[in-house]
Amino acid sequence: MSAPGAAFPFAIDGSGRVGRATADAHVAQMIEQVLFTRPGERPMRPDFGCGLAELLFEPNDELLAGATALRIRAALQRWLADVAEVHRVDVRAGEALLAVEVEWTRLLDGARGEAEFVAPAATGGAR
Repeated sequence: MSAPGAAFPFAIDGSGRVGRATADAHVAQMIEQVLFTRPGERPMRPDFGCGLAELLFEPNDELLAGATALRIRAALQRWLADVAEVHRVDVRAGEALLAVEVEWTRLLDGARGEAEFVAPAATGGAR
């Protein structure tokens, strides 16, 4: 297994050091950053992100889920291609949320991982 990375969000642990995350958690945290960062939000990298939050006020249906999966795959390929190979992006539209499941392989050591990310939809809900 590869060495852990810094945890996101950045925090100081109980020993006064930078919080750490396992290799799988670190990749999942990087994916989460891409998903939930709005393009234009980062001053020095205005095109970073996927803009998933922008889709929350769109009609929540299978058409949105399909379009969102394509948008997510493109963003992950662009921003994390040197970290992980994305194998699968599934987006499920529910009554009050969009659930995004991503499966990847870490390029550093070939280990596979997956995580689910949930965003509230236009009808309400909480992340």
